[in-house]
Amino acid sequence: MLVLLVAFELAYYLLIVQTGIVEFYSSNIYLLATLPLGGIFGSIISIYIQKHKENILSFFIFVQLLISLFYPDLSPLLLFLLGLSAGVISVIMIDLLKYAKAFELGIALSISYTIGTLLFNQSVEDRGILAIGLSVIILIASRYISSTHLKKTESSEHALSIMLVWVLLDSALFEALSRDEVISIWRDGFSIEIVLFHIVGVILALSLKFSNRKNEMIILLLFIISYLLYYLKLPYLLSAVYPIAISYYNIVILQTILNKELKKIAVYMLFIAWFASGFGLLIALNELVFYQVLLFVFLLYKIMKNKKGS
Repeated sequence: MLVLLVAFELAYYLLIVQTGIVEFYSSNIYLLATLPLGGIFGSIISIYIQKHKENILSFFIFVQLLISLFYPDLSPLLLFLLGLSAGVISVIMIDLLKYAKAFELGIALSISYTIGTLLFNQSVEDRGILAIGLSVIILIASRYISSTHLKKTESSEHALSIMLVWVLLDSALFEALSRDEVISIWRDGFSIEIVLFHIVGVILALSLKFSNRKNEMIILLLFIISYLLYYLKLPYLLSAVYPIAISYYNIVILQTILNKELKKIAVYMLFIAWFASGFGLLIALNELVFYQVLLFVFLLYKIMKNKKGS
């Protein structure tokens, strides 16, 4: 049930929150501002959640379900409440996910990537039934989750600043791709390839036991290649490399924050899920290529600095 909850909630975030609502409102930053604002408040609220996490999780999933009934024509208040719910749900979900086994984490992400990719081309105006259906499944799954008898999984450690840059780079490229009229791997018939290489990325990240610095270098190279392929307009290769990059760095991030206490998870999600992804959208909308270059330089600097310090 935890696998189902994680898989379908991530799919909901991708198809409804990240692409559905944003695309429906034509990326109007001022109108959409209440959504990430709600997410920020949700992450802050999560800091003070200590008991009855499963019940609180179910409550906010129910709120998500109610808001989904009005999708996609949501008022600023409903956008705020949806962001608030997503903020709380994501923190508690990751706090519970720390008790999952590695292969369960891989299955959950593989399912979410598959659903998100195969349904990406569905018109955003027609995703109302999808939003309701996903929320119902998530709500049912949440009622059968208990962390009482579960064991903690393995973890790794990466600096928050490095993970923020990964999300920035991913968000900027994803938003640019989804709006590009010349090259959009999701709309150009590469869905099967994208799903396949998402799963490849999950398997590689879970099976390769590299040091933190090597993982950081791999992720940096994957993003550099992805951006080069995007600017060179090579969708065939991009549909293979970019999904691997997404899956790989997401697994590494989750393995970093899974075994932290709930308060720290809330702080990490505050920056990673809302601030970084929001700035990534701004970079994509304003085509700020210079900032993307700076991000690559920053990552390389951090990796080399860690090498000297080790």
